[in-house]
Amino acid sequence: MPVTPLPLRGRGTRIEYGADYNPEQWPREVWARDVALMREAGVTIATVGVFSWALLQPAADAWDLDWLGDVLDLLHDGGIAVDLATATASPPPWLTTAHPEVLPVDADGRTLWPGGRQHWRPTSPVFRRHALALVERLARRFGDHPALVAWHVNNELGCHNAHDYSDDAAAAFRVWLRERYGSVGALNAAWGTAFWSQSYGRWDEVLPPRLAPTPANPTQQLDFARFSSDALREHLRAERDLLRAITPDVPVTTNFMVMGEASRMDYASWAGEVDVVSNDHYVRPGRHEHDELSFSANLTGGLAGGRPWWLMEHSTSAVNWQKVNRAKRPGELARDALTHVAHGADAICFFQWRQSTAGAERFHSAMVPHAGPDSAVFRDAAALGSVLDALAPVAGSHRGRAPVALLFDWDSWWATAQEFLPSTRLDYRRDAVEWYAAFADLGVRVDVLPADADLTGYALVVAPMLHVVDGARALRLTGYVEGGGHLVATYFSGIVDERAHVHLGGYPGALRDLLGIRIEEFTPLLDGESVGLDAFGGTGTVWTDRIDVVDAEVLARYTGGENAGRAAVTRRTAAGGGSAAWVSTRLQGPALAGLAERLLPPGVGSDLPPQVRGHVELAVRAGDGVEFWFLVNRTTDPVEVELDGEVLHGTREGPAVRLGPRGVAVLRRDPA
Repeated sequence: MPVTPLPLRGRGTRIEYGADYNPEQWPREVWARDVALMREAGVTIATVGVFSWALLQPAADAWDLDWLGDVLDLLHDGGIAVDLATATASPPPWLTTAHPEVLPVDADGRTLWPGGRQHWRPTSPVFRRHALALVERLARRFGDHPALVAWHVNNELGCHNAHDYSDDAAAAFRVWLRERYGSVGALNAAWGTAFWSQSYGRWDEVLPPRLAPTPANPTQQLDFARFSSDALREHLRAERDLLRAITPDVPVTTNFMVMGEASRMDYASWAGEVDVVSNDHYVRPGRHEHDELSFSANLTGGLAGGRPWWLMEHSTSAVNWQKVNRAKRPGELARDALTHVAHGADAICFFQWRQSTAGAERFHSAMVPHAGPDSAVFRDAAALGSVLDALAPVAGSHRGRAPVALLFDWDSWWATAQEFLPSTRLDYRRDAVEWYAAFADLGVRVDVLPADADLTGYALVVAPMLHVVDGARALRLTGYVEGGGHLVATYFSGIVDERAHVHLGGYPGALRDLLGIRIEEFTPLLDGESVGLDAFGGTGTVWTDRIDVVDAEVLARYTGGENAGRAAVTRRTAAGGGSAAWVSTRLQGPALAGLAERLLPPGVGSDLPPQVRGHVELAVRAGDGVEFWFLVNRTTDPVEVELDGEVLHGTREGPAVRLGPRGVAVLRRDPA
């Protein structure tokens, strides 16, 4: 597999290392010290200017870019490359004072005022005009600067303004709908507006799903989620196109948030818009916190098509926005970063370089904390810089294909988060991560992919709660199974089409014949309810199905509840040797791992020694006739793994590679 370096202007094949750098928060005498410390820590790249619009343009007719030029000169002289932000993420007070019509409006009709960040409407023509004027000024001033290796469009697009319900948004939504449906009549048919007397006669009657006496039309909500993602993508395109016109040799990126609860952008449709896929990730404490991090990194690799990508932000230690902001434990700073590298990241960056003394994020950790460089955090960050430098041979390698694929679908995430469903206890992201963790417990590698990705070569495909299945998607999954592949679908999958209309004839709708089952009525569980299964040693929660088996093998039955004795897990074998399984309840932990193991096709298993499976996560990168095996200790206990290969990072003791608590080792090996 050929090596593909990150397409940064003037950079070679290496793993870049750095952080958001906000020198405007500090007096100039600190800047030179910052560059010296960056060199000490092994920093090679800095993201600059993310929130500097008010300083770059202090008034409508005033500009001050000289200070930013001084920063770029200083970084370049120190051998540090710059990812220069367009600074459009947070409009300055003079703009929102002169043009309050750029401010977003929530579903309740309340204006979201300045005082935070991202207080702008993605569909505001006034905001767009001022933002592009800033972008053009920056591109013409700094496009030829030797420090500049990439443009950073805006910042975390949609983190706080994903859904705007303003009049600008309403007008743009109508245009989007007209392009999608063509006529009001087609819109009425798609939205099912005969229900509750919602039929529209003219386009100007159509609104975003603003606050109403009841939950809004479900298809209206789903289309508004799609529109909102597309509106932010259009802003990305507008800035990108201007940058490419002025500086065609400088690549463009923007930081996704692929598992971000606040945004939920359809990043599968965004990935092709940037030259480098980038992502931000912050650990959420909980039972699967490391597995969720690994899942997010894995999904980002899937969006990047298996090619290298950029971890634009993560934290050295505690964040500031959770209910309890816990500091990272020993080993976590390195393990978190190297897990992203394991799944394809060739640039590892933190937010931020120096911890702020003022502002909303003053208690968010940084590479240089409040305690200064004489601190464990800075020493750990510097040690990571040395590790990443030693891992330069890994840079440019692609993701090694796993035997199992797990599908992630933004339409299904949006649709299953609505109200007026059989249960509001559904949690799409949680289920996806739990299935991922189950295979990690088995030591089996998984590729996380967008739902409509090419499935060729995967022995097993798992589709947790793939609720939205149109005809084309159903045909792709059927073709995969009839071609010999093995599919696993879980409860509430296949129920609606792309319009959120229910497939008639019984559940699971579009997948019913493929699965060989029929369900007449859902039987979700109440809080605190659970059901036993006669296999896998676990209990199910959240959901059950009253399954009629038409043409399938029963792998497990319910032992209690309303469906006692009925099928809980089924599998139908197709003529081509493939199979399609249905899992009708939420299993966790050892029970889910046991089920996952039962569903693995013959010959598919773990590449790890049996004694470390579940304790160690394996991720593989490959390129130019070599493989790089990343061994990640998921536990707080030391682990020894007997594998051959040259140790690029870690400690070998005889035939075994030793992993300390939360430790990581990297081996260079010949391909199998």
